[in-house]
Amino acid sequence: MDARCLDYCVTEEERLKFERDGFFVLEDVLPEDLVDELIPVVDRVDGAYRKREGMGSDVRANMLDFIGRDDLFLELLDWYKTFPKVWGLLNWNIQLYHTHMIVTPPAGPDKSLEKDGPGLGFHQDSGRLNLDIETNPRPRISLKVAFFLTDASQPGRGNFVAVPGSHLINAFPGESRQDMPERGMQVCVPKGGAVVFDRRIWHSSSANYWHEPRRTLFYGYSYRWLRPRDNMTVDHFMARCDPIRRQLLGASPSGGFGYTSPKPEDVPLKAWIETHLGAEAIAA
Repeated sequence: MDARCLDYCVTEEERLKFERDGFFVLEDVLPEDLVDELIPVVDRVDGAYRKREGMGSDVRANMLDFIGRDDLFLELLDWYKTFPKVWGLLNWNIQLYHTHMIVTPPAGPDKSLEKDGPGLGFHQDSGRLNLDIETNPRPRISLKVAFFLTDASQPGRGNFVAVPGSHLINAFPGESRQDMPERGMQVCVPKGGAVVFDRRIWHSSSANYWHEPRRTLFYGYSYRWLRPRDNMTVDHFMARCDPIRRQLLGASPSGGFGYTSPKPEDVPLKAWIETHLGAEAIAA
């Protein structure tokens, strides 16, 4: 794993903001040259997906399990500026359990945020997990890192929309999931930035009134005992990955029991953190 990640461990300010608001924004996460490499790859994969699904070029597309579609996507799995935030918040028994790519085309020159509205649909992530678990609030279990390849530093550009603090509220804090609730906000993220957010937060995509498609890559991380949320087509990556990447892609050398009672070979991330940051950085 890239040792530069040691310079980007989660800060106490970020941890407190995550606990209070359910998300935080990171700027300047991806360098401009990497974003420029990713955009044509995203456009190619998105175009093939739209063709396969019979979708037009003018509607929002949400493609699951994109990670295996190009080698470049693998590089963001343990990106040195974001991955230390993930294990800093969830600890070491983690995996990538879900990826999805959302491309939101421009709404068109005759439409605007003021006239046509934000185009909302609030939800919490994880489907049945929210119905089958009885606690209030529900447990965190997973989080996502959303990489923005398009500038969303102003409202109306297909922004991520969230209600700060709503990760601690099971019921939607409003009357209609299509309307902005009190305290809801369009989160502004610059090109090359990212949002780290708790799966429980009430959030939504939104309409894009800018001139460029909004391209966002979502990497979902969970505890290793949770089943993947999509197909996780990653077997072709395994042979070239280091042990930590193999852990994140679902490997369990000791077998199925290793997901709930991991042995050292199942979770090399734990040893890496302990070696570089000391035993005090490892929770039981």
